[in-house]
Amino acid sequence: MAKFDRITCIPTILNGQPTIRGMRLTVRRVIEALALYPNWDDLRREYPEVEPEDIRQALEYAARETACRRCD
Repeated sequence: MAKFDRITCIPTILNGQPTIRGMRLTVRRVIEALALYPNWDDLRREYPEVEPEDIRQALEYAARETACRRCD
């Protein structure tokens, strides 16, 4: 089981959506940004507060969240 120590769900921040280290930056936004900036260095220039481990955990978290879902 992965340890997501950089993914936080705090009810008072963005209604409890999964965020990066309690910042107002959601896991979803990081994944969307990766679609625009597939090069991590480009993404980090746009979001300098994001660290490589944040990106890695966001990707793994998103993969696990969608692992049990089916498209009908």
